[in-house]
Amino acid sequence: MIEDLWYKNAVIYCLSVGTFMDANGDGIGDFSGLERRLDYLVGLGVTALWLMPFQPSPMRDNGYDVSDYYGVDPRYGTLGDFVAFTHAAKQRGLKVLIDLVVNHTSDRHPWFQSARSDPDSPTRDWYVWSKTKPPHADSGVVFPGVQKTTWTYDRAARAYYFHRFYDFQPDLNTANPRVQAEILKIMGFWIQLGVSGFRMDAVPFVIAEKGPEVTGAPVEQFGMLRQFREFLQWRQGDAIILAEANVLPRQDLDYFGEDADRMHMMFNFQVNQGLFHALATATTERLLDCLEKTRARPASAQWAQFLRNHDELDLGRLSAEEREAVFAAFGPDPDMQLYGRGIRRRLPPMLSGDRRRLELAYSLMFTLPGTPVLRYGDEIGMGDDLRLPERECARTPMQWSDEPEGGFTKSARPVAPPIRSGPYGYPHVNAAVQRHDPNSLLNWLERIIRMRKEVPEIGWGDFTVLRTGAESVLGLRYEWRNNAVVCLHNLAAEPIEIRFATGLPGEGGALTDLLTGERNPPDESGRHTLLLEGYGYRWYRAGGLDYLLKRSEV
Repeated sequence: MIEDLWYKNAVIYCLSVGTFMDANGDGIGDFSGLERRLDYLVGLGVTALWLMPFQPSPMRDNGYDVSDYYGVDPRYGTLGDFVAFTHAAKQRGLKVLIDLVVNHTSDRHPWFQSARSDPDSPTRDWYVWSKTKPPHADSGVVFPGVQKTTWTYDRAARAYYFHRFYDFQPDLNTANPRVQAEILKIMGFWIQLGVSGFRMDAVPFVIAEKGPEVTGAPVEQFGMLRQFREFLQWRQGDAIILAEANVLPRQDLDYFGEDADRMHMMFNFQVNQGLFHALATATTERLLDCLEKTRARPASAQWAQFLRNHDELDLGRLSAEEREAVFAAFGPDPDMQLYGRGIRRRLPPMLSGDRRRLELAYSLMFTLPGTPVLRYGDEIGMGDDLRLPERECARTPMQWSDEPEGGFTKSARPVAPPIRSGPYGYPHVNAAVQRHDPNSLLNWLERIIRMRKEVPEIGWGDFTVLRTGAESVLGLRYEWRNNAVVCLHNLAAEPIEIRFATGLPGEGGALTDLLTGERNPPDESGRHTLLLEGYGYRWYRAGGLDYLLKRSEV
């Protein structure tokens, strides 16, 4: 089967089933509720849905502690409800991606319970054990200040088990061929039920060597990624893996594969951190450096670009000085920060609810090289509740209306408290009100999504940085199949006049604003002059009809 590259020009929407829409009134979102909201998502214009974990779980880590990979948590419905949902999504042309959490299981998973109870259990070597506590057990924790060790003693097993994350999430021994076979079986199971791919959690840890003898940086087993991809291509040619891998730029090709035989997509954490540094300082140098360092990738591979996600905004790749600049701008209060490296707020509060800055940020994300990923509630400008612990503050229920509990549920006891008061409370921020306001953030973002899908140059083409003469202005040109698009963003609050050349042959004639229809002709020297308002942005189609006809003849 020929590989389908649908993901190159997709718009992905991430949601948690449990906090999206409750259909049966028990206070917990479910697949029936999600199915009812599919037309809303189609209207928004997204093309793929990414579902956070929904399998059975003790829910000590929002479902990332899986206790059964082949089921649906009863709180969300049944397997039948899931299949009804995927069928309804397919009818509407929506792809479905689901979280694949196979670096670890819940400590309540039958595999671990069997492994800890009997040294001769078939699943004993599915996990990583040590008779004594390794000397480096307290290093390499993922959640500093919350997690104290990566090795915990189990009385039943009379041994220490390895856990890269919380102690209730024992790591699977992914180097074990039987564990790898089980991972393929899990993928095949969900593919048969209508899934088009997976967002693979914590990929560097999945492929890392594990054991008490491992010290320093563990060796990564990249052949495992090739095995996952080959299996998907055999089972369903258009199925993909979107990798969560916060790695250094020099490692990118190791995850994509120089022959494009590993991961289809990866989140671009480098550019994400550079983007927030740019928003905080109104300078583009760091962002441009991140864009250049992550430019190289195979033709069929793709970056996933995002602003905020369900975790903290990780700033660990920035220098201490750069990180402090972002903290000062967007998370000055220690309660807004997390793990010593990130910010736990949603985007609108970080930007003080400034509509101009919100539009700038989303316009930037949609015009960065790659595929944009939205998080539920982004489209209406949802806020956070800093009274909730750790990352829970940014995982509140979707705000559908100004009805009780934001229209998320009929129950007086929702699974998580919605934001009831303040400027981001559901009486003020909700989808129902914004749908009827042509100038709302929801309707603005719908127009941006529609326009983004009409400029495949961004998803498919290569970019060139334009010299604008201003450190606060980011100018990018994309070219693909004889067409060109120019995107300009002013990161500063002050308006600025810029004069720039597109770099196209003969300067390509006038620029046509894709969002307003206005035209910007070049001067006699072939350059364009533009006044960009504070936090202003422009999307241009470059070249008139004559230029495009000449280019198509080449």
